[in-house]
Amino acid sequence: INSTETPLKEKHARRIILGTHREKGAYTFWSYAVGLPLPSSTIVSWKFCHVLHKIMRDGHRNVSMLPFEFCNYLLKSIFNFILHGYGQLVCLYSKLLCTKMEFHTKHSEIPASLEATDEVLERTAGTDINNVFQLTVEVFDYMDAELRLAEAVLRQLNMSIAISTLTSGQCKLAPLIQVIQDCSHLYHYTVKLLFKLHDITIYILFFFSLKTFLNKARDMLYFKRLIQIPRLPDSPPNFLRASALAEHVKPMVVIPDEEELEEQEEDEPEPLIDVSEAQPSMASQDLQIEHLKREIELLKAELEKIKGEAQRYITQLKSQINSLETELEEQRVQKQRTLVENEQLRMELEAIRRRNTEHESMQTNFVEAESKSQATELRYNKLKEKHAELVANHAELLRKSADTVKMLSATQQTQEEVERTKQQLAFQVERVRQESDMKFEEQRFDMDKLTRELEEKNAEIHKVKSLLQTSEKAGEQLNSSMAALKTEKDRLTQSISKKDADLSSLMKEAHLKEYSLQQERDRTIKELGELQGKLKEKLSHEDQLQQKLLDEQFALLQATVTEAENIIQDAVATLDDPLHINSSSSPDYLISRAEATLNSIDKLQVGHSEYVKGMRDAGSLVRALTKFSHLTADTIISGSATAHMAHTDDADRLTEHCKTCATQSLQYLRNLKSKASLKGADPTSIQAAVQKILRIGQDLRPKGIDVGKEELGDVVDKEMAATSAAIEEAVRRIDEMMSQTRKDTTGVQLEAIRLLVLASTDLQKEIVESGRGAASVREFYARNSRWTEGLISASKAVGWGATQMVDSADKVVLHTGKYEELIVCSHEIAASTAQLVAASKVKADRGSKKLGVLQHASRHVNEMAANVVASTKTGQDQIVDKGTMDFSGMSLIKLKKEEMESQVKVLELETMLENERLHLGGLRKKHYEIDNGLRASPHVTAAPSSPKPSKPTLMKKPVLAQKPNIPPKSTVTFSFF
Repeated sequence: INSTETPLKEKHARRIILGTHREKGAYTFWSYAVGLPLPSSTIVSWKFCHVLHKIMRDGHRNVSMLPFEFCNYLLKSIFNFILHGYGQLVCLYSKLLCTKMEFHTKHSEIPASLEATDEVLERTAGTDINNVFQLTVEVFDYMDAELRLAEAVLRQLNMSIAISTLTSGQCKLAPLIQVIQDCSHLYHYTVKLLFKLHDITIYILFFFSLKTFLNKARDMLYFKRLIQIPRLPDSPPNFLRASALAEHVKPMVVIPDEEELEEQEEDEPEPLIDVSEAQPSMASQDLQIEHLKREIELLKAELEKIKGEAQRYITQLKSQINSLETELEEQRVQKQRTLVENEQLRMELEAIRRRNTEHESMQTNFVEAESKSQATELRYNKLKEKHAELVANHAELLRKSADTVKMLSATQQTQEEVERTKQQLAFQVERVRQESDMKFEEQRFDMDKLTRELEEKNAEIHKVKSLLQTSEKAGEQLNSSMAALKTEKDRLTQSISKKDADLSSLMKEAHLKEYSLQQERDRTIKELGELQGKLKEKLSHEDQLQQKLLDEQFALLQATVTEAENIIQDAVATLDDPLHINSSSSPDYLISRAEATLNSIDKLQVGHSEYVKGMRDAGSLVRALTKFSHLTADTIISGSATAHMAHTDDADRLTEHCKTCATQSLQYLRNLKSKASLKGADPTSIQAAVQKILRIGQDLRPKGIDVGKEELGDVVDKEMAATSAAIEEAVRRIDEMMSQTRKDTTGVQLEAIRLLVLASTDLQKEIVESGRGAASVREFYARNSRWTEGLISASKAVGWGATQMVDSADKVVLHTGKYEELIVCSHEIAASTAQLVAASKVKADRGSKKLGVLQHASRHVNEMAANVVASTKTGQDQIVDKGTMDFSGMSLIKLKKEEMESQVKVLELETMLENERLHLGGLRKKHYEIDNGLRASPHVTAAPSSPKPSKPTLMKKPVLAQKPNIPPKSTVTFSFF
């Protein structure tokens, strides 16, 4: 490392790298690096950064664990350069090295050379999408620092018109070899990570920047002999298509053999220092290391090739499975067709039997009608035609029977081939089982289709029966014609004798033909029996498949139950987890989970009853079990988390019910796993436990009446009316008190507060009418629920303050109260008035006249409250003046004694004052906590406990308090103005 503008010698860098491996660190390197003139020479700093980059990549893994103190020293040493020339490059390079150190210190699983496998990257990223996003951002920062350095180097080469073959240009380009190596791995990491995030906005910028940098570096002669730069694809990968990950090829950077580089560098003479016998051994070690590196690269290439071949083989197997499934489907359709044809043949045979019976009846009629020659001739012609039809039908049946035999033989051969194929693909049956549900639906569809076809055949049978009825009617007509022919018997007797000989010959021929037909019929019956036997075999095979399907359905149910047990057991284990103690949950969330669990139990009962009826379709029960297990586990965990925020008794009861719910759920799931106890499984006990959890959650909710958003409008009107009634009652009571004490005065007129409430009501109506638009008043209050709650709180505060002031005045008149209470009530009324004006001013128009009226009324109320405070203090001063003691008749000892007693009382009063201030601070703190809790709760609103006009003293204090200015306690007279 010197100030000469020449590239770094590779053999020197390799010796330093070997030294780090020998001493398992870079202690010697840092001891010499501290003495380098880094702040004074930019070229020395540039070469130092280059060497540090190389030993971080190829040196011992402890080199990257650089202390941050030295990193700060490095930055302070080389950040003071002027930002042009090597100074700018050194600043960017030092930032890159600091980024590299921070990244590998945080992710120690990834080596500094970035040569990590995809499994290591997956393990580092984890399954949490937030961790994947954070790692992606850090990789992008890492690549950004690399590309900034490369762009700055290339930009300076263009500005100074430097050539890569000159030593000055090579000095700047030499560190880019390590930049290219880092960027190739970082690019692969970004592609892998972004397939999980599916966002390429930033990635596109880095993609084209990296591609431009690699293209420029590939065109330089300096890099062609030092490094083989990879090529990036023309367009970035499509992260929305999962198959694009298989098409991604990791860019590989190949470094030529360093022995060739050494031979090229030996042309330049160089002083040799420390020539000893250790050099041959070091050279042999270098050769072994390089040989091992080349073997590793070859093994990596072979591994990638094997992965690609395995992926292609898997794709071929999948296509083969699909083709075999198609063949099975075709064979199943062919089987159905064969069954339908067999049924048709059976029906045709029955028709032949009926025709044979008809033929026999016709023969009997022919014997009886021997005396009817003309009828015999007609009957003979008809028999001849029928015989011809029977012969034709018989021939057709023979052809169909032969075709059926061929088809059955072909079907048997096909089934044998299918059996052989099934034996060959037995290892793939597990994958096919996953698609059994879909095939079951298809089989059910086929069964429905066959049912429809059977109905159509039945309709055809009805048609044939109707035709048979018409033929019977025709037979009756024939009988009537036979009766008519009997009248012609006498006329035909002469012709009978002539045709007896012909008739006997015809009878012989008919007997011969009948015998041949009988033989054909016996042969056909035999073939029909064989076909029926094969049909029974097919039906038995179908029953076996149906039983197999039922077993698979029950196995699916057992697997679902096992998974549900695991989920609930995990939830129970979470209750005893020490990390779970710090978790908490709100009662509202627990109530929502418990209600959802009760709904899932109802669906579970419905699915269980449906499955128990036929034991065929377990789909609804499986879906209900999945939802039930997750909701029950969520309820148990939420109940335990809510118990952390409750009192001890409620927490113990809630935790006990959660454990009971888990126990009952596991018992119910165990009943579902056995066929013997499947029908008797009942989730009623689980439902009872969840209902107990629900009741406890409802008891743990913040005390107060829930007010829906649709009821806020009514609450506002009620509160404003109640406030006005309370103020009117206060006016009446104060008039009565003043009439009893002094007849010539009317007392404090609370008319100012009443006018304030009336002005606020008018302004509120104006705000609602101007802001609600086409919506109703309730919808306006529901849409502005937070403002409505503030308005309710302010109106209640005003009414409560007026009521408390009247009560305090009543006590003062009866000599049972304190004058300080009047001062505190005055301050409370002033604060409540300010809150009411502020709440109304939020939604009111700036130029509203009613807002001005409200503000004027507020100022009038404040003036009246100030008059009360002033009158009270004036009365106290008069009492103090009138109560001056006369000490003229006391002796010295008595005065000393009185002084000591007064000092004791002063100390006691000061102690009491300090304690009361601490008590007041605690009350205010608790009050603010409750106020913030009620405002933060999305489901709990202020209780609309508006008082009745007849009982204003029952009003509760609103959620509002102002710090009163409490004077020292004293007894004074009070007068109202």
